[in-house]
Amino acid sequence: MIDLYYWTTPNGHKITLFLEESGLPYRILPIHIGKGEQFQPDFLRIAPNNRIPAIVDTAPAGGGEPISVFESGAILLYLAEKSGRFLSTDPRVRIDTLQWLFWQMGGLGPMAGQNHHFVQYAPEVIPYAIERYVKETARLYAVLDKRLTDRDFIAGPDYSIADMACYPWIVPHARQRQELDDFPNLKRWFEAIQQRPATQRAYALAANINTAPSVSEESRRVLFGQDATTVKNP
Repeated sequence: MIDLYYWTTPNGHKITLFLEESGLPYRILPIHIGKGEQFQPDFLRIAPNNRIPAIVDTAPAGGGEPISVFESGAILLYLAEKSGRFLSTDPRVRIDTLQWLFWQMGGLGPMAGQNHHFVQYAPEVIPYAIERYVKETARLYAVLDKRLTDRDFIAGPDYSIADMACYPWIVPHARQRQELDDFPNLKRWFEAIQQRPATQRAYALAANINTAPSVSEESRRVLFGQDATTVKNP
């Protein structure tokens, strides 16, 4: 059994996408990040960076004590190796998949995240920051669009953890001020994943868990008011 500590963010969706595709047994333990539940001591023992998602595998390969994993990219890699799915054993395809997984972790996610912050959540309009991150998001969309010119999925003909990592960060494209029609290969790929039954199940779960997704002033303070004291004095 996989215990998934989850909230309805792009990084959270990555893991429900994998679990719904793979059929691995799991249960969701919601961590309402707008209420500060990510600072609970029990959760911090699993995820010391006070971020979702995190997992605990209560039945790891080879037996023994449960294994906990935080960081969405590491979780995808762990689950792929555990299940033997969505990560090729061919060394060339494997490294291709992993480099695009890390591209998402180091580029698409952080830049789109800053886009979300300055476009949607910042308490004041900062034109330079908005332009900077909207343009960088567009550049990353173009990188992915070019990559998908001659292939169905990011790492070749087969759906992989690289696709699962990237897709949730494209879902809010309108909020990122991006037009998918400007990126036809990306749009084709996006619509193909959107139609997968596992994708639809994963996003249906999210809608049932977070029934009030708007950000209040209190949740804004919790989400965006952290500094070193948050870690030192949780």
